[in-house]
Amino acid sequence: MITPATSHDTDAILSVWLQTSKQAHDFITPDFWDSQLPAMREVYLPAADTYVYRLEDAVCGFYSMVGDTLAAIFVLPSHQGQGIGKQLINHAKARHQTITLRVYKDNQAGVGFYKAQGFVVTQEQMDAHKGQLECVMVFNT
Repeated sequence: MITPATSHDTDAILSVWLQTSKQAHDFITPDFWDSQLPAMREVYLPAADTYVYRLEDAVCGFYSMVGDTLAAIFVLPSHQGQGIGKQLINHAKARHQTITLRVYKDNQAGVGFYKAQGFVVTQEQMDAHKGQLECVMVFNT
């Protein structure tokens, strides 16, 4: 079930984010993701409109929007491949006519997932913060 996130979900959301970030972005050191936890908790999550996917009352996935930008979408590694990410994307699509996102080009599973959901690459650019090439992708209804 997908519901709006509450402040009680913060720790679970951060756990999903950290586990999944380390797995999906193995080309970036795990220490980097650990160092980003305070900013995620104090800056990014409060600034976003976040929805969680609950399975038996446990958060196993979430997505965050900032305006029409998909700022984050993560599903626990143990729950990937079960359609949860697709449900989260469809939930966002039902609420936004256009969705823009950025994904690291080296995250081939992520790029492939977004393409399968109807997103198209509109440009490639360097993420100056991490020195990684990223794809800007857009979905239009």
